[in-house]
Amino acid sequence: MIGQPPQPQRKSPPLASLVWPMRLTLAGLWAERLSRAFWPFWSLLLVVLAALAFGLQDYGPLLWAQIGGAVAALLALGLLALGLRKFRKPTVADALDRLDATMPGRPIATLRDTQAIGRNDPASLAVWEAHKARMAARAAAAKPVTPDLRLSSRDPFSLRYVALTAFVMALLFGSFWRVASLSGLAPGAAVAMPGGPSWEGWAQPPAYTGKPSLYLNDITAEGLELPTGTRLQIRFYGAEGGLSVAQTVADAPPPAAPLAEGQPTPAAAVPDGMAGVHDLTVTRSGRLAIEGPGGREWQITALPDGLPTIAVSGEIGREADGRFKQGFTATDDYGVVAGRVTISLDMAGLDRRHGLRVDPEPVEPVVLDLPMPLSGKRTEITETLIDDLSKHVFANLPVTLVFAAVDAAGQEGTAAPRAVTLPGKRFFDPLAAALIEMRRDILWNRINAPRSVDILKAVTNAPEGFIRHDRAFLHLRVLMRELEAAEASLSVEERDRIAEELWTIALMVEEGNLQSAFERLQRAQDRLSEAIKNGASPEEIEQLMREMQQALNEYTRELAEEAQRNPGDQQQSEMMQGQMMSGDQLQEMLDELQRLMEEGKTAEAAELMEQLRQLMENMQVVQGQGGQGQGSPGQQGMQELGETLRDQQDLSDDAYRDMQQGEGGQQPGEQPGQRPGEQDGEDGQGSQGTLTDRQRELRQRLGGLQQGELPGDGTEQGEEGRRKLDRAGRAMEEAEDALRRGDLDGALDRQAEALEAMRDGMRDFGEALAQEQRENREANGGDQDFGSADPNGRDPLGREPGDSARIGSDQNMVQTDPNARAQELLDEIRRRSGELGRSGEELDYLKRLLRLF
Repeated sequence: MIGQPPQPQRKSPPLASLVWPMRLTLAGLWAERLSRAFWPFWSLLLVVLAALAFGLQDYGPLLWAQIGGAVAALLALGLLALGLRKFRKPTVADALDRLDATMPGRPIATLRDTQAIGRNDPASLAVWEAHKARMAARAAAAKPVTPDLRLSSRDPFSLRYVALTAFVMALLFGSFWRVASLSGLAPGAAVAMPGGPSWEGWAQPPAYTGKPSLYLNDITAEGLELPTGTRLQIRFYGAEGGLSVAQTVADAPPPAAPLAEGQPTPAAAVPDGMAGVHDLTVTRSGRLAIEGPGGREWQITALPDGLPTIAVSGEIGREADGRFKQGFTATDDYGVVAGRVTISLDMAGLDRRHGLRVDPEPVEPVVLDLPMPLSGKRTEITETLIDDLSKHVFANLPVTLVFAAVDAAGQEGTAAPRAVTLPGKRFFDPLAAALIEMRRDILWNRINAPRSVDILKAVTNAPEGFIRHDRAFLHLRVLMRELEAAEASLSVEERDRIAEELWTIALMVEEGNLQSAFERLQRAQDRLSEAIKNGASPEEIEQLMREMQQALNEYTRELAEEAQRNPGDQQQSEMMQGQMMSGDQLQEMLDELQRLMEEGKTAEAAELMEQLRQLMENMQVVQGQGGQGQGSPGQQGMQELGETLRDQQDLSDDAYRDMQQGEGGQQPGEQPGQRPGEQDGEDGQGSQGTLTDRQRELRQRLGGLQQGELPGDGTEQGEEGRRKLDRAGRAMEEAEDALRRGDLDGALDRQAEALEAMRDGMRDFGEALAQEQRENREANGGDQDFGSADPNGRDPLGREPGDSARIGSDQNMVQTDPNARAQELLDEIRRRSGELGRSGEELDYLKRLLRLF
């Protein structure tokens, strides 16, 4: 059967429900094709409008503005022609085709088709009509197609966004009134417009003043106030000589340089129809007049831009971490844009003693930028400078501070010099403080290097009980040898490197990682005592109090755990009876200590600190004496391992002393690694022999301990402890070889590794031993008495431990009416929360308790 010829496509949609989707899709096609064809044209228009709004045409010679305008017009015409060439008008058929392509089966095309064959067959007609009904239902659900407005493939450099950004900036900060000045760019503009102005003028105040530009033709008042620095631009139109400017508000422009012989006369910068352009800057009050037909006169009052002022507010403060803080206030009539402080050494206020007796090496003053607010007005600002100059040679020395503020005009105002002692981090450990002082002396002048070496040798001569950080001690010894070797020719770079290492070592000593809780408590007490004596700031005192409180809590917890590990020790129980003290009593002592320091009663605070120290030392003695009984094999192994650790530390100290005494060379008859003055077969240490023999004996002793029974055998912690002992044994063997070769430096480094590995291993064994004891108690039904330090099972602070090895009590400690006792506690919490002298953390904790109860 021959089909019917195709019917012409209709421009209307086949269904009424497709009208609005088709129209919206057609509008999207218009937007899509217009943007693709004309985006270069409208981008150029936005750029030109932005330039005109910012007044670019008013800068430079008029000829340049005319050339720029002509180039822009030619580009616009070319881009417009290119867009018209690319543009294709969208039709209804295009919209229907795009709409149809978004649906499966293209139902719109089906509805627009006609049956070509079988039109006389009822069955074929029925099938066709059913098919059209399905397609009509599908087309009725059509949705408008979103246009594709992406131009990234056509504009890979995003020039359209640059143009749009410039236009938005012009809307915010420019003025489209300046577009009117284009009328003066056309040649003969004044002649072509006989009714127009014969002159134009603008007054543009500096941008930082925030004042708007003025069109002088609109100002008829005789007086006019303008900020200093305002730019006056006056243009004359018509025949030359008809108008002139008379003024006393600006400096006369410099005369033009005479032309050299043979030099051609430059082309006129002023086009036909414009008599001239006058560009002036207001510097003072005076008269401004345009003389001639239609002229005008004003009395200009110049508003001066005052100098910014800045003043220091309050006393300089010191943070607990060594940072200093100093408040200041700065003002300016139009706003402060920047500020700085210059810190210079105050030689007149310096105490020229010890390492400061010699003249210092040249040191540039320290210049710090002052903080500025990020938002809001800056006509008056109040800020606080916070910085850390603890590492600088000026730290903790007399200095002068000179604050300066700068405004937008570049004017600078300064405050009177202020003499202060520059705060820096303070070190309360005696060794750390000595290291910092030697560091300062070397930075002050490299001539102090030999003196610093001698003092450091004296300080470290007998380190037992004084230097409690082994790694810091070893680092210091290496650094002392380097400093002594380079003291005669110490360069600036070497000086700075040594100063940085001394700072690191001092931090290790001051904030060291002592293994023993009692040692940490002693260090915290020592630092707090030194702070009380030296008049530390409240922030430093508060931080040191927190450190001591934490160390005290760790120490009491360790004592309780020691009591649990050694149950049934009657000797310790009897000696601890006189040392019991409740936790409330201890807290009262700490509160009283803090109160005395806040009130400035340093003598009473020092006395109370000494009482607390004696109490802690007595508790330490009791703990040491209570552990002398025989325990399990694992406990005995721990004791022997501790003795080996102490002997290794003694050997390391002896090796260092030998190195100091023998640095000039070995004595005749000495063997490598032998103590000075010893001969073969002789013994300066009795049965211990030479350093090499002692190291070998310690290594063998450690190996014997590893062959024996140690806590945690078969557990993860026990095996980890044994691995660390293996590492310590290898380090001991390497130290022995170094001693045999006479390499004391290498031996000291290996001995330090052995000490660290042994300490880590002992910590693992201690945790494994505590786990074993907990498991044994659970296996025995939990009936074993945990608190053997007292017949009643109390810890050194009088507290009774509960089950599961926790610190606390399972007994009812309230012997009175529970309601009355609860009310007393609530009243006490309220009382303490009202004491503003307490720390912020404690007050927050008390407030949380009140909210709970």
